[in-house]
Amino acid sequence: MDNKINDGKEKAVLVGVLIDDDDRESIEELEELANTAGAEVVGVMTQSRTNIDRTSYIGKGKLMELKEFIENNDVDAVIVNDELTGIQIKNIEDVVNKKVIDRTGLILDIFAKRAKSAEGILQVELAQLKYRLPRLQGIGNDLSRLGGGIGTRGPGETKLETDRRHIKERIRAIEAKIDDLRRHRELLRGRRRKNEVPVVAIIGYTNAGKSTLMNVLTNASVYAEDKLFATLDPTSRKLVLPSGREIVLIDTVGFIRKLPHDLVEAFKSTLEELKYADVLLHVIDISAKDVMHKIGVVEGVLKDLDVINKPKINVYNKSDLLDKVPENKGDSVYISAKERIGIDELLKAVDRFAYSDLFILDFYFSYANSNEYLFLKKNSKILKEEYDEKGIKIKAQVSAMERNVLKDFIVS
Repeated sequence: MDNKINDGKEKAVLVGVLIDDDDRESIEELEELANTAGAEVVGVMTQSRTNIDRTSYIGKGKLMELKEFIENNDVDAVIVNDELTGIQIKNIEDVVNKKVIDRTGLILDIFAKRAKSAEGILQVELAQLKYRLPRLQGIGNDLSRLGGGIGTRGPGETKLETDRRHIKERIRAIEAKIDDLRRHRELLRGRRRKNEVPVVAIIGYTNAGKSTLMNVLTNASVYAEDKLFATLDPTSRKLVLPSGREIVLIDTVGFIRKLPHDLVEAFKSTLEELKYADVLLHVIDISAKDVMHKIGVVEGVLKDLDVINKPKINVYNKSDLLDKVPENKGDSVYISAKERIGIDELLKAVDRFAYSDLFILDFYFSYANSNEYLFLKKNSKILKEEYDEKGIKIKAQVSAMERNVLKDFIVS
């Protein structure tokens, strides 16, 4: 058990099971998450095991050791480095007599604190309700706490969790509202396509410098802080490239190890922007000691969203902290957003990628192919349109994606 000094904040002890090497770095990240949520970590307890105990997460002996530490150090909360079942939470609380927050609950708590837009607040509430619903029986009284610090933000204050039927009704209502917002975004995307404006989405591990880069490129005044999930709500701005052509630049939510499934599901309507982006900017903190693992986490989410094969520029940020900066080449650019180093080279790369896959092609649709015809009309810039007795001939400017989708209708 490692002791830490407290400065008057809510005291928390971190608990983690070490199964592989990544778990140690995950514990370090958990401390960052706890600090971001407003806790003061006063101790860290780890246990090396081949698997997690299904009833109490850690073994009985370690659980008694945890209880003793809590009693001797006036601890307010236990924060666990994995997602727990309701029964596991209840069993730990029965022994230590303190609230227990798992990693997923902690991340959801931070998101509830960071969400500012109406949609962001809805998405976080949806994720929290879906997370809490299957845990009602095990967690019991824990969910009725009000104003108890970390882990109590969001829908817990509405007492919806006391009634499964009400929670399910609330989930359906939120999903309907989010679906309405998704349809509104689809209309905006259609307009961007018609106006021939490529979309570039900034992605990356949380705290890699995405918001700082967004501010440097567009003067967007996006809140940026050296904390995990400093910004949550996506921001979009127009950006004029060196060639004089425009793009729409979108900042997205940061990724993290063990990103809660319910959170990914709730934010799918927002993350869907990545599917329609023409280029992805993967911002990478090149100074991070576990940089390769963080790259893997982001690429894992991109695979889950089925956008791993999109055109992508790897933007190695904080390169001013390196002893020697590698040479830019291909899809790799080294920058320092904070020091404004390498920004011109990055903009040239974005210009090259954003406008490299536009094609002017002729298509022919029979009147029976109305869905394909409408897809082209919605997503492309139409240059010429002619009708005959059998169908419609269209000349359009399309992206590689649209060319591939409609390849059977291209007139050679």
